[in-house]
Amino acid sequence: MEMVGTIVHQLTRNLSEEQIKTAGFDTYFVDHTTGVYPQFASGTPWTAATMQVTGDTIADLTEDLAAEQKARVTYDNILRLSDDPDVSDVIKFLRAREIVHFQRFGEGLRLAKERMNQKNVYFTNPAFDK
Repeated sequence: MEMVGTIVHQLTRNLSEEQIKTAGFDTYFVDHTTGVYPQFASGTPWTAATMQVTGDTIADLTEDLAAEQKARVTYDNILRLSDDPDVSDVIKFLRAREIVHFQRFGEGLRLAKERMNQKNVYFTNPAFDK
């Protein structure tokens, strides 16, 4: 979040009023000036409600895997639109981290499954689901 916030700050700190209007940044600027307000590209504010947790190891690791892939796709899309090497280099770094996170969560999921009841084809928690 800090890295993306810094990029946004660097890209917007010296914008003229005309550049703000031309870029379609004016509605955001009215509410937030050039401050970083966490929101989706659609304009929907970020909320902790978008983070899922069930307390079930398999479900939560699967959710983590999906979140990493969604972040990677977002970075891919930013790279398709960016022509600024300073922005692209940072986004490429963040994208690479998402890939590593996905791999580590995948390993964690594999290990969790290996340690569960081998006869349990649904990978439910044998401590609760007897």
